[in-house]
Amino acid sequence: MMKKAYVLAVLGVILCALIFLMHGCGPMLGETKAEAHRRHLRNARINYQEMVGDIDKALLLDKPSKLSDKRIP
Repeated sequence: MMKKAYVLAVLGVILCALIFLMHGCGPMLGETKAEAHRRHLRNARINYQEMVGDIDKALLLDKPSKLSDKRIP
């Protein structure tokens, strides 16, 4: 009796794993190669913009200086 329950549990885990492998982190359904390429380019552009913003903040270039009362063009 215990062996049968163990076998059913193992089969259930294998079935769940197969379902997650087939539908988990794969490509989005209905997405063409061109759409995926545009999505990758957009993500790369956003990541670059975020990186530049972080560098500007680290180098204190994100705000105008308050050291002088005269505006520098």
